[in-house]
Amino acid sequence: MQDPDLSDLKAFVAVTQARGFRHAALTRGVSPSSLSEAVRRLEHQLGVRLLNRTTRSVTPTEAGQRLFERLGPAFGEIASALDTVNLFRESPTGTLRLNVPTIAAREILPKLLSRFLTVSPGITVEIGSNDTFIDILAAGFDAGIRYDERLERDMIAVPIGPRVQHFVAAAAPSYLAARGVPRHPRELVKHACIGHRFDSGVLATWEFKRAAEVVRIEPNGPLIASVIELQRGAAIDGLGVVYSFDEFLRPAIEQGALVPILEGWWQSFSGPFLYYPSRAHMPGPLRAFVDFVLAANS
Repeated sequence: MQDPDLSDLKAFVAVTQARGFRHAALTRGVSPSSLSEAVRRLEHQLGVRLLNRTTRSVTPTEAGQRLFERLGPAFGEIASALDTVNLFRESPTGTLRLNVPTIAAREILPKLLSRFLTVSPGITVEIGSNDTFIDILAAGFDAGIRYDERLERDMIAVPIGPRVQHFVAAAAPSYLAARGVPRHPRELVKHACIGHRFDSGVLATWEFKRAAEVVRIEPNGPLIASVIELQRGAAIDGLGVVYSFDEFLRPAIEQGALVPILEGWWQSFSGPFLYYPSRAHMPGPLRAFVDFVLAANS
């Protein structure tokens, strides 16, 4: 029997970790069909089915699980062995894989990554962006960015980006002229509210706070979307009130396309953290990025 190709073995590990071809493809920057073909080729060479595939899930067979349990640590050791070469370079090389929420990908990382990649020419950064909390190690990422309420206790967390953020409520001048300006969050139940649905399927609740009073509103209006550009565009067109990150709405407010409302009630929260697992040997690209972030914070 011909020895399996190393890339096919890596494809199998990636799909098993991600529990799906699509997610694994996003992580590796390849097409799902190429991963599917690699796994089929591996199964043919080994003469045994490794993955059970349905329209909803991909799970390892008993043989696949046994192989995965041996290959995962083996590939980790190979990566660690290769990464030791970074100790002899002036700057590390390799790939850094980050899983980040949408707000970080759009508003926090662009300038930071541009500076980091300029001083780290040997490093490639791969970004996976979603708003659902995942197991970064199981999904093949080195580190992630999340807010403190979503951090696992066994992770090391380093502040990244602004330390305080807040949500802004706003609407178009035409909408406010037609429907009136709400003076209290409870009045929003009589207004068209443009909702945000997370990747998990949960509809975001709007929370407002002033002193000790907290008001939560279930948005009800003409549009629910997971893409902020759609929400912001609908608000600018006068379809309703939008409540989102200040960074998303500030340009439209400064241009006069949106008018802030309920300013004394906006919710503030601590900024995001870069988080990663504690381990004896940290990959060179991750160590370089952590050091860069720490220096930027100092």
